[in-house]
Amino acid sequence: MKNINKIKITISSTIKESLSIIDAGAIKIALVVDEENKLLGTITDGDIRRAILNGKSLEDSIADIYYKNPTVVSVNESRESIINICTSKKIYQIPVVDDDGKVVSIAILDELLKPKNYQNRVVLMVGGLGTRLRPLTETTPKPMLNVGGKPILHTIVERFAKYGFTNIVMCVGYKSSIIQDYFEDGSKFGVNIEYILEDKRMGTAGALSLLKEKPKEPFFVMNGDLLTSVNFESMLEFHNQNSSTATMAVREYDLQVPYGVVNIENGDIKSIEEKPVHKFFVSAGIYMLNPECIDYIPNDEFYDMPTLFEKLIEENKKTVSFPLREYWLDIGRIEEYEKANREYFKVFK
Repeated sequence: MKNINKIKITISSTIKESLSIIDAGAIKIALVVDEENKLLGTITDGDIRRAILNGKSLEDSIADIYYKNPTVVSVNESRESIINICTSKKIYQIPVVDDDGKVVSIAILDELLKPKNYQNRVVLMVGGLGTRLRPLTETTPKPMLNVGGKPILHTIVERFAKYGFTNIVMCVGYKSSIIQDYFEDGSKFGVNIEYILEDKRMGTAGALSLLKEKPKEPFFVMNGDLLTSVNFESMLEFHNQNSSTATMAVREYDLQVPYGVVNIENGDIKSIEEKPVHKFFVSAGIYMLNPECIDYIPNDEFYDMPTLFEKLIEENKKTVSFPLREYWLDIGRIEEYEKANREYFKVFK
């Protein structure tokens, strides 16, 4: 997102003034705004050339030559969404406006396409025994089981790297040498990997007390047996925009009662619902935590993530849910492992 103060003009600006601003900038566009900084339209070199061909002089106003219906995006729009809009409309820059229509910045397609490199850490919990997946896990840790021709954990690392999250910590335990021998320092995967060895069960939050240094930025925590196409960058943006202390990715879970449910009041039957479906939100095993969350985790003890969230809620810290709409699968049982292999190439092309 570019600062746009140098490319803003008013409706009373002359064509000459507009041309000067456009030529001085690298993005070849000027934004027309009113006195309240609301976006009225845009003007480009092409607009000016067409005006001159139609008899306009450089001293004429831009009032009747600027483009009054430009494509804009909300300040809350994700980078991925803006890229999709740019490519579908074949445009290379889009003004960004707030809820009042005031111009905030301008998004440039070339810059959006450049890979980002975030400093936020990713902590992957990969030390479990995977007992429900035996005999597959008798010789291989669950995150290293092959799905789509490569370990589950390989896909997870690739997905984070795709979104620019390259500082990874793996909390290892069961058959840890297999994981460490495969990933080493992470350089061949385009990431940096550190390892924390759990010599006992620590829970999804307890292992965070073993981090060598406290993170300085919000950080991800994710179970190492998940396959998901979630946009991790969007989750970070959501966490920051909501000023959240801890964010939990959640999935909708439907539970159908296999019988007709009888609603009774004072012994009288009021209604009958045939096999009703109840909807719940359940944890998806992906979290984003502010560094202060570490302070609530006891040292070197078993401590689960739900317990941490309960503690944060008790302390009136802001905890937010991030609903997942993307593909997600928890590979905990043989049937889910088989399903993952059937679906992999439909999701991860």
